[in-house]
Amino acid sequence: MGAPTIGVLALQGDVREHVAALAAAGADARPVRRPAELDAVDGLVVPGGESTTISKLADIFEMREPIDKRIADGMPVYGSCAGMIMLATEVLDGRPDQRGFAGIDMTVRRNAFGRQVDSFEAPVTITGVEGEPFHAVFIRAPWVERVGAGVEVIGTVTDGPAADRIVAVRQGNLLATSFHPELTGDLRVHAYFVDLVRATS
Repeated sequence: MGAPTIGVLALQGDVREHVAALAAAGADARPVRRPAELDAVDGLVVPGGESTTISKLADIFEMREPIDKRIADGMPVYGSCAGMIMLATEVLDGRPDQRGFAGIDMTVRRNAFGRQVDSFEAPVTITGVEGEPFHAVFIRAPWVERVGAGVEVIGTVTDGPAADRIVAVRQGNLLATSFHPELTGDLRVHAYFVDLVRATS
């Protein structure tokens, strides 16, 4: 199969960086902010940014129900940082009115690693991503405190004060990381997702 068409939810956050990384990893990548644009893609990335803002804009742009339906129908989705929060069934320390897409059976803690000033970088070994540990960039990142029976933990922090924290998971066609691979120049996580979309389409 040729290049799968993958959208990046373009409501808020680091959309351009994900589009560039997906294109470099072999996808036909494009921003998506309307239901008709969602209909034209094989997979979707929910980028890092501000999860409460993305949640509000998903309603304003009438994207919530279409995305929920596509997830239920098996569309692959990858969420990074705020995108991980949007894919979680339970969010700790979120706003009471915050609603995500609830695709992955997990509990995440919002801003778990601290505020912007507490951003850091750490090596993460990711199951299914070959080579040396991924040099992960964490910016006001969540971590996963609980996963359901159908969720595979594919990445944890390997050393430092955050050692053993869960920062990458997969449930079926849904993938989520606490960190921002689009900021590193390392395309392996995006290539992993492109392969997942290609296999599903």
